[in-house]
Amino acid sequence: MSENNTTQKEFGFLIDASRCIDCRACLVACSVENEVPNDISRIWIKETGVTGQFPDLSRYSAPYHCMHCDDPSCVSACTVGALQKSDSGIVTYDADRCIGCRYCMYACPFHVPNFEWDVRFPLIVKCDMCVSRLAAGEGEPACAATCPTDAIMYGEKSSMLAQAHQRIELNPDKYVDHVYGETENGGTATFYVSPVPFEEMGFPTGGIVSSAYTNRLVTHGTPAVAGAVAIGLSGIYLTIKHHEEAMAGLGEEAHGETAVSPSPAETDPDQATEE
Repeated sequence: MSENNTTQKEFGFLIDASRCIDCRACLVACSVENEVPNDISRIWIKETGVTGQFPDLSRYSAPYHCMHCDDPSCVSACTVGALQKSDSGIVTYDADRCIGCRYCMYACPFHVPNFEWDVRFPLIVKCDMCVSRLAAGEGEPACAATCPTDAIMYGEKSSMLAQAHQRIELNPDKYVDHVYGETENGGTATFYVSPVPFEEMGFPTGGIVSSAYTNRLVTHGTPAVAGAVAIGLSGIYLTIKHHEEAMAGLGEEAHGETAVSPSPAETDPDQATEE
C-alpha cells in the first residue's frame, strides 16, 4: 500500500438509498466505460425487495461497488501488487499483474472483487472509481455522472462524509442513524445513507477493524516461512545424503578387505609343501 500524501485530496462517494429508483443506468454506464458486458459490470444493485402490507408497500435499492477502504484488505492480501491504494484514496487494479489467485476475494469483507469464471484465462474485476476516466480530465466516475436522481454523488471524501451526516441530522425520521462505510472495516471512501437498516438490503455487517494488518502478517511472513522451510529441508537432505555416503564408504572398505584376503596356502607354508 502506498503511503498517504498529506497534500493529496482523497475522493469518495455518497450513495443515498432513498434516491435510488433502480433504473440501473449506473450499471450500463459502468459497462460502457469499461467496455465489458453488463453481466460483468463493476457495479451491481443491493435491494430490500418489496416490503410492507398493501397498500403500504415499499422497496429500497442502492448501487453497490468497491468501498475503497482506508486500509484495504484486498491490497494487503495481494501477493503481486495488482491491487494498490493510491494517494487519492482509490483502490486501483492492474490486470497485467494479476495472477488470478483470488486471495483478494477471500480477504474483502464486502465481497467486491469478482472472478471471470466464464473466460479461459480468468482474472479479477472490480471498480477502480474510473481512475482512467478521471485521469483523462472527466469530473466524476461514469456511474455518478449518469445517475438521474443524484443517488450517487462523487467528490472530496471529507465533503461526502459531511453531507451524509447532514442529511441524517436534517431528516432523522427519513434515515437510519448510521453512515455505512464510515467505520466498517476501519473506514472507507464510500458512504451510504438509507431509510432502512442496511442489513435489510443485504449489506455485509463486518467489524470496524480492517483485517489488512493480519493479512500483511501472513503475506509478508510467507517468504520468510518458505525460506526457513527450504533451509530446513535442505539441511535434512544434506544430512541424509552425508549418512548414505558414509555408509557407502564403509561398504566399499569392507568389500576391499575381502578381495585382498590371503589364501590358506599363503598363510600355511606346510600346506603349500604338501600340495
